[in-house]
Amino acid sequence: MTAEGIRPAVAADLPAVRAVTDAAYRHYIERIGVVPQPMEADHAANVAAGRVFVTGEPVSGLVVVEACEDHLFLDSIAVHPDAQGEGVGRRLLAFVDAYARALGLFEVRLYTNAMMWENQKIYPKYGYEVVERRVDGPYDRFHYRKRLD
Repeated sequence: MTAEGIRPAVAADLPAVRAVTDAAYRHYIERIGVVPQPMEADHAANVAAGRVFVTGEPVSGLVVVEACEDHLFLDSIAVHPDAQGEGVGRRLLAFVDAYARALGLFEVRLYTNAMMWENQKIYPKYGYEVVERRVDGPYDRFHYRKRLD
């Protein structure tokens, strides 16, 4: 296990990764008018590439990250609705920061759909700042970054 019970996902976690992602994002479909990108991700490929980290037994939360040349990209964070309000998201975000530092990266980037306004309130509380708003295909997104010490 890594920090606070967060560990790399393994193939046996695939059903849980799909289930948690779907449960966390499903309610946005009607609001944004399209299926959120994390629901359509190739979870098997992400797990095989070591990009997915999970927490909980059974799995209640996860992050999907990608190390880039000068930053860590937080592709997705998902917390099962039954576990929301228990600090799972906070622990996952702290893990992302620590993981970036361990890789020698001092910036984390992410984006969120403009219609996911809850996220626009959450990310600034954890040190993220809006860099730009951009439309990518059917997705209207706010792009964020967090510089790490």
